[in-house]
Amino acid sequence: MLSFKEIKIGDLIGIMYDFEFAGDILPKHNHNEYDVHITIVARGKLKAYSHDWEKEIPAGGLIDFRPGEPHELLALENNTRIFNFLKKMKPEIDYLDGTNLVGDTVVTGN
Repeated sequence: MLSFKEIKIGDLIGIMYDFEFAGDILPKHNHNEYDVHITIVARGKLKAYSHDWEKEIPAGGLIDFRPGEPHELLALENNTRIFNFLKKMKPEIDYLDGTNLVGDTVVTGN
């Protein structure tokens, strides 16, 4: 089961994903230039792939996605945890408004 918590620390916005079991998937999705992210694997191991590439990323590894690059994330180990952080944002968009995600929001700092 895949679960997540949204994170806001000052101007830093991201999402922490927990993949309970190997084989849990964050389905294929795409980002524009204002919501593209980097992914940091905090624990476990992740496979990230798109239409023309795939990479296995161990704990401590990072992947830098490009805008317009569809990708899917697959946990290769139980209890894999990743952090996605936005690289660029439009100030007028509330990225944590809850309209497109289901889960918890963690807001830290101001």
